[in-house]
Amino acid sequence: MNNARLTESEIHAQAAQLSDWQLTESGLVRQFTFADFTRAFQFMQQVAVLAERANHHPEWSNVYSKVDITLTTHEYQGVSQRDFDLANAINRISL
Repeated sequence: MNNARLTESEIHAQAAQLSDWQLTESGLVRQFTFADFTRAFQFMQQVAVLAERANHHPEWSNVYSKVDITLTTHEYQGVSQRDFDLANAINRISL
């Protein structure tokens, strides 16, 4: 997973192509909703494996069937290529 710093125009261009994620001051943000807590937790386990492999860990929370994820690169105080790569990987497993 590439940890390249991106320009503002690169960030906005990639964010426009990223399905269901919002670009905010905090980073890339998305809420996932599942049928129940068990399915939400199973999803979180899958994301945890992806994040560990990438050595890039989300800020997240879970309340019953909802999982909120924020992706940001703290060393850049913003969004990097690593965040977009992980967001795309998360999108693939959320289908």
